[in-house]
Amino acid sequence: MRHRHSDYMHWAKTQSRARFNLATSGVGSFPLAELPRLPALEINGDSKYGYAPLQQAIARKCGVDPDCVVAAAGTSMANHLAMATLIDPGDEVLIEHPAYELLVSAALFLGAQVKRFARAADNGYALDPAVVRRALTAKTKLIVVTNLHNPSGVLTPYAVLREVGDLARSVGAHVLVDEVYLDAVYENTPRTAFQLGPEFIVTNSLTKVYGLSGLRCGWILAQPDLARAMWRLNDLFASIPAHPAELLSVAALEQLDVIRARARRVVEADRALLGEFLDPQRAVSAPRTTWGTTAFLRLHGADADQLLARLRADYETTAVPGRFFEMPNHFRIGMGVNTEMFGEGLRRLGLALTGQPVE
Repeated sequence: MRHRHSDYMHWAKTQSRARFNLATSGVGSFPLAELPRLPALEINGDSKYGYAPLQQAIARKCGVDPDCVVAAAGTSMANHLAMATLIDPGDEVLIEHPAYELLVSAALFLGAQVKRFARAADNGYALDPAVVRRALTAKTKLIVVTNLHNPSGVLTPYAVLREVGDLARSVGAHVLVDEVYLDAVYENTPRTAFQLGPEFIVTNSLTKVYGLSGLRCGWILAQPDLARAMWRLNDLFASIPAHPAELLSVAALEQLDVIRARARRVVEADRALLGEFLDPQRAVSAPRTTWGTTAFLRLHGADADQLLARLRADYETTAVPGRFFEMPNHFRIGMGVNTEMFGEGLRRLGLALTGQPVE
């Protein structure tokens, strides 16, 4: 039977919230009132195969032709549309491990033969083209990676992605790169991997880094022929997007520097607290990443699910169980929402690790 649901999303919607929420995946919501130059809103607009001002705004941001842009309802829908266009049931798809659960679930739903290649914890979760090469076969149709890596936040250099693209090209495959966290590289932000060649398909949105999740402003970057195929496939799922969200997305794209700077202050304050928390720790460890809004902690010598259940029940604090990334002795925490809350959540996590009660 085909995979028809996401265990992670069900958990995120029903069990992730707590007084001290370390289970976040992106920055805090950007208040509408702080968006400069709010547009006049209309219910309906001309957006049959893309709203032209939005297509152009995304294209300018990414440095691509508007014909390469496919608007989508967030990154998850973008990933689904991209995969559904690129693969048929039975096709071989290589996906990193650990991986964001929805990427694996979407491929399984589409009937793919999913194979995994490791991003090893001992190697700081780096993407290693040699590991990809060993998993690659003549049957491979798609290679799927995230950059920044979800859950660890590790950045993959441009040169490494180029090597993976060369591998894909050698067997006639594509590379799907989910870049939803890439703009959390606040200095010398890398160009999109789409610029590396026609074998690259890229997905992204204004959700995780900008706090604009409610706009559902996501997109795919693909060569024009594939982009047209994705637009036509999307006809199966929706007639037109919500036009007020399109208008607000255009306004947000014109002010991304302001919006990102607001979130950056919180993320960097939280990252400093995380470093202070991890320095003396022996019960948990994690790669020390420079960028991103998530960290992936390994729990040593204890059961992570038991720890997280106790953390929620006794310490009013949540984190994302590592089992959703197929790493049951790990858990993910999120930065960028509220530094005071984050600091207290870390303090309570420390108490839970040592079995001390909340003072």
